[in-house]
Amino acid sequence: MTARSCYLRLVEPPGGGDPFDRHVLACALAVAWTESPAGVAEGLGLAPAALARLVAAHFPQAADLITGDGEPPAGLEEPDLRALLLAQRTDTRPEQDWLARIVARRCLRPNHLWQDLGLGGRDELSRLMRRHFAPLAAANDRDMKWKKFLYRRLCQDEGILICKSPVCESCTDFALCFGPEECPVPDTGKPE
Repeated sequence: MTARSCYLRLVEPPGGGDPFDRHVLACALAVAWTESPAGVAEGLGLAPAALARLVAAHFPQAADLITGDGEPPAGLEEPDLRALLLAQRTDTRPEQDWLARIVARRCLRPNHLWQDLGLGGRDELSRLMRRHFAPLAAANDRDMKWKKFLYRRLCQDEGILICKSPVCESCTDFALCFGPEECPVPDTGKPE
């Protein structure tokens, strides 16, 4: 099963919750499922019980597809990322706890955060952040790439200076932090 077919199975009726939240969660579940069908909980940083509650609330028709075993081990900076997100959440709905854990876990992956969440683009990630982590989203007032912004905030909170320059505009890495985040087009070997 591909990520796309997994996503389509997840969003078919019946389902619950807000349509945008359901889309975001289905994207993350689908990408984690394609990485390891047996390790969805680990891929999302959710305990199996939390994953079961998420699936029951939003994807009851796919409960047989999404399962998880064991407590997922945390990456080195993951607890700090999760704490940052939880401290900046918009309210206390369960989705925000789940998303804080999912975003923190997916930050450990190698691509742009929107890609590691399986989203269609950076605009969807920005919408997720504005909706569920509004104070944090407001602090990203210069539209820095989200993964860079989150790690920069962690370092700032610890008093660690990680930037080459005190002023972003004069930094040689400006384009890496604020530039576009296109998804690379795979080389199919076929002529255009």
